[in-house]
Amino acid sequence: MKNIPKTVSIIIPAKNEEEGLKSILLKLKQAFPSFEIIVVDDGSTDNTASLARSLGATVYSHPYSIGNGGAIKTGARKATGDILIFMDADGQHQIEHILPLLEKFKQGYDMVVGARDASSQASVLRLMGNSFYNFLASKIVGQPIADLTSGCRVVNAEKFKEFLPLLPNGFSSPTTITMAFFRTGYSVAYVPIDVKKRIGKSHLKPFTDGIRFLLIIYKMTVLYSPIKIFLPFAFLHFIAGLGNYAYTYTTQGRFTNMSAVLLSASVIIFLIGLVSEQITTLLYSQKQYNQPAKHPLGKSTYKKVRKLNVKAPKDLRKDH
Repeated sequence: MKNIPKTVSIIIPAKNEEEGLKSILLKLKQAFPSFEIIVVDDGSTDNTASLARSLGATVYSHPYSIGNGGAIKTGARKATGDILIFMDADGQHQIEHILPLLEKFKQGYDMVVGARDASSQASVLRLMGNSFYNFLASKIVGQPIADLTSGCRVVNAEKFKEFLPLLPNGFSSPTTITMAFFRTGYSVAYVPIDVKKRIGKSHLKPFTDGIRFLLIIYKMTVLYSPIKIFLPFAFLHFIAGLGNYAYTYTTQGRFTNMSAVLLSASVIIFLIGLVSEQITTLLYSQKQYNQPAKHPLGKSTYKKVRKLNVKAPKDLRKDH
């Protein structure tokens, strides 16, 4: 790749994906000989690890299955590249997807995601579910999200690693990292890709993993913008209290305890959301404040100044 001065690592999480790896590893090695290719074997019971090694990939193996997200985190920690490329091992993502993603990434984005179209979805049910998640997440982050759960993406390694503690070990890591990047203000772009039918059996459980996706969206919203969770509940309590008061005043001519409880609850919920918003802002910005300061005088000069200041008489130090 021309005009990519930084090192690139391709990370492929794999669990019992022997057949899928055969279709992409050799092509990746031939097309991108300078890229670091990492396969994270997530407790496979087939020949996934040995096959990946024989095809020239660097392999890291979990002693037991931790999950797709756990494999992604292992790959990100082990990778040496400044740019990380994530691909699935099931044969859906092809080497042809990499160049368009990198070209878009070179325009200055922090993360570029391969967005699957409707024809690339495994089933109508999966299409409906992903469309709902995309819609819900877009409303929460305030930006259009074309594909919340895509596993094909190019990211800035340093910025991606900031969120490793937040990533779950299951299949909702793409959901988490996408929302985290948007809420943090990092730039995200989407490039349409046409994926092939997966090789082998899917490890995704539509019902249980679908609930996990919703919980991840809820968790990320509470973590980065809790007011968006608390405000609707506060509004509903306020409307209910106002409606109850209007009804009891019309029928009974009085203000009831239920109206007082609902109206008070709406104020309390709103204030909790407001305080939570401020706390999350302060906690997230704490990292910036904790960065070591750069002294214009230079490190050695600054140490000398501090040393002289310590040796100064107490009365002089008080004056300054």
